Amino acid sequence: MILAELLGGLVVGHLLTKNVIDIKGIALDSRKVEKGFAFIAVTGAIEHGLVYASKAIEQGACVIIYDPKGSEDFAVEPLDCDAFAVEDLSLKLGCIADRFYNSPSKSIEVIGVTGTNGKTSCSQFLAQLIPECGVIGTLGWGEQGALNETVNTTPDALDVQQILAGFLVLKKKAVVMEVSSHGMQQGRVNAVNFKGVVFTNLTRDHLDYHGTMAAYLTAKLALFKRPELQFAVVNTDDEHALRFLEVTHQQVKRWAFSAKGCQCESAENVIAEEVEYSLDGIQFFVCWRSQKVWVQTKIVGDFNLENILAAITVLLAQGYPLEFAASKVKGLLPVEGRMERFGGDARPVVFIDYAHTADALEKVLQGLRKYCSQRLWLVFGCGGNRDKGKRAQMGAVAEKFSDKVIITDDNPRLEDSKQIIRDILMGFNENNYEVIQNREQAIQSVIDRAGKQDCIVVAGKGHENYQDIQGLKYTFSDRDVVQQALSERAE
Repeated sequence: MILAELLGGLVVGHLLTKNVIDIKGIALDSRKVEKGFAFIAVTGAIEHGLVYASKAIEQGACVIIYDPKGSEDFAVEPLDCDAFAVEDLSLKLGCIADRFYNSPSKSIEVIGVTGTNGKTSCSQFLAQLIPECGVIGTLGWGEQGALNETVNTTPDALDVQQILAGFLVLKKKAVVMEVSSHGMQQGRVNAVNFKGVVFTNLTRDHLDYHGTMAAYLTAKLALFKRPELQFAVVNTDDEHALRFLEVTHQQVKRWAFSAKGCQCESAENVIAEEVEYSLDGIQFFVCWRSQKVWVQTKIVGDFNLENILAAITVLLAQGYPLEFAASKVKGLLPVEGRMERFGGDARPVVFIDYAHTADALEKVLQGLRKYCSQRLWLVFGCGGNRDKGKRAQMGAVAEKFSDKVIITDDNPRLEDSKQIIRDILMGFNENNYEVIQNREQAIQSVIDRAGKQDCIVVAGKGHENYQDIQGLKYTFSDRDVVQQALSERAE
């Protein structure tokens, strides 16, 4: 792409109308720069991207695009290539990438999913249900069974556009994307053309970043204000649902789903009735207008009914028949690290779940309590360098809804794990807990001691395959530890 087309109207003090530099690629990471690339240097929380400008030029960069904010300490004129300043560059990355990749989101149906809990399950379910559909989110990007790793739930603006362009090459007709509050506030999806959006729920999370629940809510609401939307789907069992519908533009088709019979006058309502839960799955009638269809699924967990209803509602919003949606749900596969079941057959049943907020943990434990014939065990911890206020809340939930609680390390990151545990214990009223700091030992100990009819929840890390301790990531998987401990018990 010609530079004048890439940066037209964005460069400070330049028209660029005659600039015919041919840009072969764009990159934020100097290590990914190749010959003919434009290197984009944004103002970071720790350092300015211009620190790596010389390295990018060595790699073959022909143009430096930089944010003038924070660039005062860098001499851009002597650089051995052209350099152009773009005000608020981080918020315009999406526009630049959208131009470079020829606006891929206008040629594919993009559905954004936001909320505190359920984004991953909802997105992964939709990726299984919608024909020719890709997915971008916490577990990675790609398609069912073939996901590529992502660093963030919502990748950076350049990666988002590149991934969408890749989906077009693969002939995908739709993409479901988890949209985090960080992703919204940092402009990672600014230039994405969303056909539809989904709101799952809103509870306390990420206050270390947003500061207040009001600011957190505002970041989420922004997704529903997009002018290009054709449909919006909300969970009317959540108290914030109407706020999300209220901010949508008038032409947006509104849909609402509920597992509790709640209805919204301004929306099409999809309701679950006569619900049956068990450790083997969920069965229910899904009702829309005058239609009522029986649904069976092997997905476990009361809260997963909301995720399944969200997926069914999106299919209806896209024009698929209710019978089609119900029949597809029967074949849904569990999502890795989301109420993923192991054990049974004369061994305790173990569920691994990503629950890392008080609300998510409560829903998991309450859901299993109904079907656990003996003791309900919980192994969990809290992440370091994150919202400290939720630690005691999670402790209180653990004590209230579990028979046996083992507190252990999650991802301590740069914090003292013993202090994290002390923060969690502030939520306990009794001494009905045990502390085993080493997570592997904690999981093994519980599986060794639990009865055959007991249920065990290992919460907090889900799909993650590492532990982050003092700046280093060590290979670690709850799933591997659980499976090994169960196999040893069977022997």
